[in-house]
Amino acid sequence: MCQVDEDDHHAQLETKAVLSVSQKCMKCKEGSAVLIIRVGDAFCGNCFREYFVHKFRAMLGKNRLIFPGEKVLLSVSGGPASSALLSQVQEGLRRETSKKLRFVPGIIYVDEGAACGQSLEERGEVKSQLESIFRASGFPFYIVHLEEVFNLPSSVLLCASSASDRRNESYKEAVDGFIQRASSGTQSETRQGSISYKEVQTLLSELSTQEWSGEGGTVTNRSPPFTPEQTEAVRTLLASVKTLTAREELLKTLRQHLILHTARVRGYSKVMMGDSCSRLAVKLLTNISLGRGAFLAMDTGFSDPRYGDIAIVRPMREYSSKEIAFYNRMFRVPSVFTSALDTKEPEKASIHRLTESFISKLQADFPSTVSTIYRTSEKLNTACPRPIADGELTEKCLLCLCALDTGAEEATAFRATLISENLSRNRMPDTIPALGVAKQQCCASGGEQKESCGDRVDGCHSVDRTSFTPELQTLLCYSCRLIIKDMTSVNSIPQYILSEAERRKRRAQMKEEIQDFLLNPENDAGEVTVS
Repeated sequence: MCQVDEDDHHAQLETKAVLSVSQKCMKCKEGSAVLIIRVGDAFCGNCFREYFVHKFRAMLGKNRLIFPGEKVLLSVSGGPASSALLSQVQEGLRRETSKKLRFVPGIIYVDEGAACGQSLEERGEVKSQLESIFRASGFPFYIVHLEEVFNLPSSVLLCASSASDRRNESYKEAVDGFIQRASSGTQSETRQGSISYKEVQTLLSELSTQEWSGEGGTVTNRSPPFTPEQTEAVRTLLASVKTLTAREELLKTLRQHLILHTARVRGYSKVMMGDSCSRLAVKLLTNISLGRGAFLAMDTGFSDPRYGDIAIVRPMREYSSKEIAFYNRMFRVPSVFTSALDTKEPEKASIHRLTESFISKLQADFPSTVSTIYRTSEKLNTACPRPIADGELTEKCLLCLCALDTGAEEATAFRATLISENLSRNRMPDTIPALGVAKQQCCASGGEQKESCGDRVDGCHSVDRTSFTPELQTLLCYSCRLIIKDMTSVNSIPQYILSEAERRKRRAQMKEEIQDFLLNPENDAGEVTVS
């Protein structure tokens, strides 16, 4: 009898959970609902639009990181989330909008067709579709190709200090001053980087008449700003990575370097990413699996200040992928499909695909899965970097530019892993210690290469499986070490990364040489110990 009652109770709950779109809107109580976002959250078309727009404005207003007059670069990949981001910025800059956005936007698109094996015709078709969308927005846009990563300077890996640091400036005072200048029509600047609303509109109108490309020229020049050799170098670099997981992480790092360099060259102080709540939930669990738990607050938070002068902001982090899909479909927001590394790959091909599949299937049965993971990420904070002996900040990772998380004590699992690696490493006499690149000596006797070695997928046995020497390991965080360990050779890495590694190595050697002549920072100022 108890079992029968329990079954009837579950049947009643399942019956009550069934909703109908013919019910009234939960907000206005008048219009008929056209969609159901979550269980019981039914909206009509107008209320859903107001809800969507308000969430975007509330996210920007709550954090107060973008000051009036700042230049903000929108990273648009053509996908649904970044396209919705562009649509929201366009909506906020219209004259009939009640509460207008007060920053100057620009658009950047990174063409990754070389990494996905696309031809020039396929890449040109995607580029033309995106150009029409960007040109219709009226914002300046920059199309950057992945091949340009080989032309980056080593200064992109330096964390520069912000020239217009506004941490001590009141956000309310900046907004009040902006409104006063807009109402009075004053064109003079009262503080660095602040311009009036009329100047914002004038600047946007001037830039909208220009057509920009990644090189700063006009789009009418259809010749690609890269050479076939650079395209082949990109494919060789990604082919040297054995796993899809490491390949995706390396591609994400290179893409971030290109965006960072473009923002600095073009004078932008903020970069907006279109990461949604669903995407951040996948990224959080993926980063934990990849050993990036120490950087979760920066990788998934609203702001990412790791680069110093350029801040990464994520205003779309409150939206689920379902909300974005409904909004784009109902209000005809254009988007362009672009192939990625994991396109048409099975779910177990990489950690990213496996985590995404796991969360999607769990979300289908338990609708609060994504929101629970996302709310957990909101509670994460990054500890302040501990100053080192000479008063500078903690050293940054060579690739991701996060603080190094490898300064563990002796009695830790990380130290035990390093000891095991050192014991199992085959110490080759021909190893070059500068950048950890071993001479390519064939495994055949006498050093003469056999034809069978060249036919191997992973190359010759002796071609550098231990090329990742401790000299280069000390410059990388734990997660980035795993990327390089999956590479068969580090020779294909872009030169700006190798140059910066060599510079840091020389700097460390110089510091070690003059260590005996440096004053002890533990002593009081003015006190010198004489032996």
